[in-house]
Amino acid sequence: MSAALWLNKLGPGLITGAADDDPSGIATYSQAGAQFGFNMLWTIFLTYPLMVGVQVISAKIGRVTGHGLATSIRRHYSGWLLYFIVGLLLVANTINIGADLAAMAAALNLLLGGPTHFYAVGFGAASLLLQIIVPYKRYVRILKWLTLALLAYVGTAFVVHMPWAQVMTNTLMPHLAWKTEFVTTVVAVFGTTISPYLFFWQASEEVEEQRANAKAAPLKYAPEQASANFRRIRIDTFIGMGFSNAVAYFIILTTAVTLNAHGVTDIQTSAQAASALRPIAGELAFWLFSAGIIGTGLLAVPVLAGSAAYAVAGAFNWKSSLGLSPALAKKFYSIIAISTLVGVAICFAPIDPIKALYWSAVINGVISVPILVVMMLIARRSDIMGQFVISLRLKVLGWLCTGVMASAVVAMFVTMGI
Repeated sequence: MSAALWLNKLGPGLITGAADDDPSGIATYSQAGAQFGFNMLWTIFLTYPLMVGVQVISAKIGRVTGHGLATSIRRHYSGWLLYFIVGLLLVANTINIGADLAAMAAALNLLLGGPTHFYAVGFGAASLLLQIIVPYKRYVRILKWLTLALLAYVGTAFVVHMPWAQVMTNTLMPHLAWKTEFVTTVVAVFGTTISPYLFFWQASEEVEEQRANAKAAPLKYAPEQASANFRRIRIDTFIGMGFSNAVAYFIILTTAVTLNAHGVTDIQTSAQAASALRPIAGELAFWLFSAGIIGTGLLAVPVLAGSAAYAVAGAFNWKSSLGLSPALAKKFYSIIAISTLVGVAICFAPIDPIKALYWSAVINGVISVPILVVMMLIARRSDIMGQFVISLRLKVLGWLCTGVMASAVVAMFVTMGI
């Protein structure tokens, strides 16, 4: 089967998973590999089934109810909880956008030279125009093709020598350390892998997919469509999250075997990781790593801005759809524009975007806990999900994920003495 046919069969799950490996995520994974070597590989091995479980749950909430996650929370839970969650999500996403644009600009500067600020503005404008001008069906096809940029990180791992026996040992038999730096990095990895914006995005994209098909309806009101859609969601999410976690694994692996092994343990940006690879792993690894930063950023920035817009619009009951023209969903598109433009402004601001980026990943890890609790409560309620309340297996995975995230956050606060 051709790549085009495979991409046509995949949808929200693939894009959601690929967007998880954005330049800020690359920086977090690079720091994990550079600072702790192979001792962080187990985190990706653990997050895969948990990530699949919670993303399937979020997709089912969207497809069954016909509403995004924020709308479902607004309809059935307290307003203060919704506004608190959406406010933190908006702040974290906007900071992420700024850091991603800065990383993309720095990567292009590494490859071609030239003004990084100009590149940041160009990437921000391109992302904004992509969401405003391009029709939804064509826009989704563009995002699907951009997921192929992640293959650069798989390729990078195979141009350097790997001690595979040691890699497998550290993956399956993790070494743990009760230190603030170690625990905080674990929370950052979890927070950038199991990110709240992904929950909002995938639920909303399921709604978009349903609206784009004239014959489709929310499964709560069209149960005969459930079997085919649930099968598609499972396959799409298994592949999308597998792709995402495999790439994260290879980034940690590559930086561990190159940077950590050569004493380079302090990596603050994805562009810095690419530069550090050059003298150690060679020109090809450097080019693959740098090009991947740009490609993943082009995919991730629209997802970050879009998920923030879906969340805010759902919280205030605004029209929210990338399938609508800007004239029909002005407030929705205004959130996309504002978050993107503020992200561009962050690239010019006299603040340390890297520290902000790292702590935004930590914030994502912290706020994911209450969001996961609310998601699990929604998914088990028959008055919301009808006959499609989630199965026992998904309940176990979802609550296990919630427990793991909560335990990591508590451990971080304890090691910090908070």
